[in-house]
Amino acid sequence: MARQIQKIRNIGVIAHIDAGKTTVTERMLYLSGAKHRVGEVDKGTTETDSDPEEQQRGITIYAACVTFNWKDSIVNLLDTPGHVDFTAEVERCLRVLDGAVVVFSAREGVEAQSETVWRQADRYKVPRIAFINKLDREGADFEAVVSEMASRLGAHPVVVQIPVGQGPPHVANPFRAVIDLVSQKMLTFPGDKEGRTVIEGPVPPEMESDVAAWRDEMLEKLYNHDTELMELALAEEPLPEEMIRRALRTATLKMELQPVFCGSALHGIGVQPLLDGVGYYLPSPADMPPVEGESVADKKKKAGPASRKAKPDEPFSALVFKVLPAKTGDIHWCRIYSGSLKSNSRVLNPGKDLKENVAQLWHIHATKKEEQVESVECGDIVGVIGLRQSVTGDTLCDSKEPILLESIKFPETVISMAIEPENSTERKKLNDTLDMLKRQDPTLSVVSGETGQTLISGMGELHLEVIKNRLLRDFNLNVKFHKPQVSYRESIAHSVDIVGECNRMIAGQQLFARLTIRMEPAPEQVLPVAIVTQVPPDTLPAELLTAALDELKALGEGGGRIAGFPLMKLKVTILSGEWNPEQTDDRAMKIAASDAFEKGLEQGGRVLLEPIMKLDITTPEDYLGDFVGDLQQRRAVISKTENRGRMTVIEAHAPLRELFGYSSAMRSLSQGRAGASIEPLAYQPAPAEVLKTFDM
Repeated sequence: MARQIQKIRNIGVIAHIDAGKTTVTERMLYLSGAKHRVGEVDKGTTETDSDPEEQQRGITIYAACVTFNWKDSIVNLLDTPGHVDFTAEVERCLRVLDGAVVVFSAREGVEAQSETVWRQADRYKVPRIAFINKLDREGADFEAVVSEMASRLGAHPVVVQIPVGQGPPHVANPFRAVIDLVSQKMLTFPGDKEGRTVIEGPVPPEMESDVAAWRDEMLEKLYNHDTELMELALAEEPLPEEMIRRALRTATLKMELQPVFCGSALHGIGVQPLLDGVGYYLPSPADMPPVEGESVADKKKKAGPASRKAKPDEPFSALVFKVLPAKTGDIHWCRIYSGSLKSNSRVLNPGKDLKENVAQLWHIHATKKEEQVESVECGDIVGVIGLRQSVTGDTLCDSKEPILLESIKFPETVISMAIEPENSTERKKLNDTLDMLKRQDPTLSVVSGETGQTLISGMGELHLEVIKNRLLRDFNLNVKFHKPQVSYRESIAHSVDIVGECNRMIAGQQLFARLTIRMEPAPEQVLPVAIVTQVPPDTLPAELLTAALDELKALGEGGGRIAGFPLMKLKVTILSGEWNPEQTDDRAMKIAASDAFEKGLEQGGRVLLEPIMKLDITTPEDYLGDFVGDLQQRRAVISKTENRGRMTVIEAHAPLRELFGYSSAMRSLSQGRAGASIEPLAYQPAPAEVLKTFDM
C-alpha cells in the first residue's frame, strides 16, 4: 500500500563531525519503536554505522537510510557523515531531501563543517530545523550557539525551546530539562538512557521571567509571517498553540526562519520534541515546488524546460542518488518525484537513452533491504533492484513523457595514491573491485597507467585510507600501495593570440585551414576549459566551426604540457578562421585547432596549480604560538584567529602538499587537545620549487 504523501517526511541529519548526528538518529529509532535498545557510537552498536570501518573509527562514512513512524508522520531519515572527506554523501542526500535537522554541539558551537553543510542546504533550498545537542557537557553555552548561527551562517534562528540548566551533574546548575516556549511547559525526561517517558510540568517560578523574554522574542519574529497572529497579539488575546505552530511552519518552509530545539541525545533529553518538530515544521513532498528538468527532444518536439508535480497521476520521474553494489544485483536508492513505480516494469534513463528493468522494489533500513513492495508513489525513497547501466545522478522516467532532471555535482578530487597489483590475476580482481567501488562512491576516480600502476584519487587522506582498508580487508587483494600524491592542475600564465594551421597532404588530398584563437587564464573559472567563439557570422561554415569547437573541447579535457595534469582556469576564444571550398573539410579544421591549442599552451607560459586547503583548527590558547609557527613552515597563510570561550580558532589556507600527516602533527603540538577540519578551497599557482620537481 502506497504511503500518504502528506505524512511523508524525507529528512537528513547533517552536522560537523562529532556533533552527535548518529546518536540523534539512534535515539529517534529507539523512541519510534523501530529499535528495542539504544545503540552507542563508541561501542559500534548503532544501526546506521554498520560498516566495520565506521565502527572502528566511531564516525559515519556512508549515508544510511532508515524509515520509521512517529505519530502521524512516516519519516525517511538519512544519517550523513560529518567528515569533510565524505562530503559527497551529504551532497547526494541533500539533493533529494525535503528537509533537514542540523545538529550543533552546545560546547563547540558552529564549526567548519557546520558551515559547509549549511551552504549545501542553502544551495539545494532545503528547509531545516536545528538541534543544539550535548547541553549536559562541560562548557555548554546555548545562547552562544544561537548567536553563532546568526553571525557565522547567516541563519535566522527562532528559539522554540530553552534548556533548564547547562552542563554536567557536578556544576551548580546542571542541564536537566527543556522548556517549550510554544506550550509554555517544562518537559523532563526521567529514566536515564532507556527512558521513553516525557513529563509535562509548569515553568519553575525562578525561570518565568526568562521564559517570558524568550517567548516574546520568538513571537516578535513570527508576527511578520502571520497577520492573524499579530492581530490577536495587538488585541491582547490569547495566542493558540496551533496558530503559533502554523506561523512557524510557514516561515520554515519559506526558509525565512529555522526553529531551534535543544537537548542531549545521549541521555534521551529533548529528542521527542525534536521528532514532533519534524512533523510540525518540515515539509512533506506535497509542500515542495515541482521538480524542474529538461524535456527530451524527439521528432515531434524540441527540448526545453519541464517540471513534474508531486502527484501520483503525473508521469513517473525519479533520481538515482546512491548505488550499493552487491553480487546479487546492485541496489539503487531512488527518490520518486512524480507518478508511481511498479516492480517488474521498464523505465527510461534519458541521459543514456536506454531502457532499464525494475525487477524489485524495497524499502530500506540502514543499508539493508527491509521490506519488499509492489509499488511506490511520488514523494517516497525506495531501493530498486534490476538497473544495470544507471549510476548516481541519473534520471529515471516514463518513456512516453521523458524528462531529464538536474544531476548531482561532486567536488574535484585533490589527492591520489598509486596501487600496484602483484600479478595479472590480481589486476583483474583489482579492476573489478574498483569498478564496484566507483559505482558506490562517485568521488573516487580511477586511472590505469601504462606502467602497471593504477592511480586512485579522492577527497582527502582519510578517504584514501578507507578505500585502502576496504581493498585489503573486505576484498583480500594482494596489492601494494604507494605514498599519496597531490592532484595538480595546469594552466597558462598570460594571454596569447595564436594562429593554428593545416597545410598538408593526406591520402593524396591537399588540406588547408587556419584558425585564430585567443588563449587566456580564467581566474574564477571552475570548469576545466571554457571554449567560446567570436567568429563573425557567415565567415565560417557551421560544420567547420563545430569541428573546431569539438576539437578544442576534446583537447581541453586532456592533459597539460608540464606533466599531463588536467587543465583548469583556462579560456579559449575562437577569433576567426580561413578556409576554401576545395581544400577545407572537418579534418583540416580539427588539425588547425589542434595546432593552435598546442602552440597556445607553449607560448602562454606554463603554470602548475596546486590545491589549497582551508584549515579550521580549534586549540587551547596555550598552544596558539606553536600552531602559528608550524603553519608558517607549511607555507600557510593565516586568515583569522578568534576566541571561543577557552579555545582559540585559527583559520588558515595551506597547500595540500604540506599537509600530509597533519593529524599526527596536530596531536603532538597540542598533546591531543586540538581538533582540525581540512577542506578544499581553491587551486593556486605553485611556487617555482614545486614546478622544478616536474622538469625533465
